[in-house]
Amino acid sequence: MKELRDKVAGLDVHRDTVVACCRIRQSGRSVAITKGSFAATAGGLAELATWLAQSGVTTVAMEATGVYWKPVYYALEGLFEELWLSNAHHVQNVPGRKTDLSDAEWLADVAAHGMVRPSLVQPPEIRELRELTRYRKTQVDMRTQQIQRLEKGRPWVPVCVPQGSRAPSRTPNRLTAQLMQPRGPGLTSASRICGRPLLGAGQRSVHLAPPGVLGR
Repeated sequence: MKELRDKVAGLDVHRDTVVACCRIRQSGRSVAITKGSFAATAGGLAELATWLAQSGVTTVAMEATGVYWKPVYYALEGLFEELWLSNAHHVQNVPGRKTDLSDAEWLADVAAHGMVRPSLVQPPEIRELRELTRYRKTQVDMRTQQIQRLEKGRPWVPVCVPQGSRAPSRTPNRLTAQLMQPRGPGLTSASRICGRPLLGAGQRSVHLAPPGVLGR
């Protein structure tokens, strides 16, 4: 098969280490293979980048293994002409692999012959925006879950929270929001809750609702 790239490196990324294999096409038909193992730390990744640069590689390929690829990819981003993040399933299904080849060497070989293609990795600005929006969504979902638990009057709520069918239905979220605030001695009684202007129903419906109980 025709070789498309003559200076390729393959990275086998693990949790604690990164195994690298440089595949350099020399004069004639000879291919120089060099391997190295580096720690998945800040210093180890800096050594990896220096080693790859000194080897003269122009294309670096790695598999997307869980979340372990992220620090390696970010440390090498912008230092080489091509930095590939390949789908691990696609790499494993490429036919013709020899059993004596390491993962890093096989990845360098298939990348040199164009048998895999890189996955899309967004620029740093888009990645940071995605992380921020996902984190915000997680926090909003957690807050909504706690509000729903309060509104349903679960037994572990240590305040008088009217349950669904007997609770005032106009502003349950506002009531729950106040109950989620730090409580003083007066906020644990139904009379003080009924006296707040946010409730549209009468005090009788609140008093008839079963109170929450805090157990051990």
